[in-house]
Amino acid sequence: MFAKLKAVLAGLTGGTGAGDDGPPAETVNYKGFRIKPAPFRTDGGMFQTAGTIEKDGAEGVRTHRFIRADTHASREDAIAFAVAKAKQIIDLQGEKIFS
Repeated sequence: MFAKLKAVLAGLTGGTGAGDDGPPAETVNYKGFRIKPAPFRTDGGMFQTAGTIEKDGAEGVRTHRFIRADTHASREDAIAFAVAKAKQIIDLQGEKIFS
C-alpha cells in the first residue's frame, strides 16, 4: 500500500515514482485554469486517472489535486480522460474547488 501511495504522490508532484509512468503530460489551459494530467501506473499495469488543476490568484498559485477510480489500458487514454474530467470539474465547480 505504501508503494501505491508513494507512486500517486510522486505522479502528482512531478516525480517519477516507483514505476515507469512516462514524462510529464502537457499542460492544458482551460477557462483561466491550468490542467496538468498525472496518470500513474497501478499494480495491475493499468493507468489511473489523476492530475492537478491550478489557477493563479492574489495569494499565489492555488492547486486542486484529483484522483479518480477510472483506469485505462494506455497512458494516452488516461491523459485524455484526466483532461476531460478536469474540464468537467472546472465547469461544475469553478473557483469552489480551491475552498
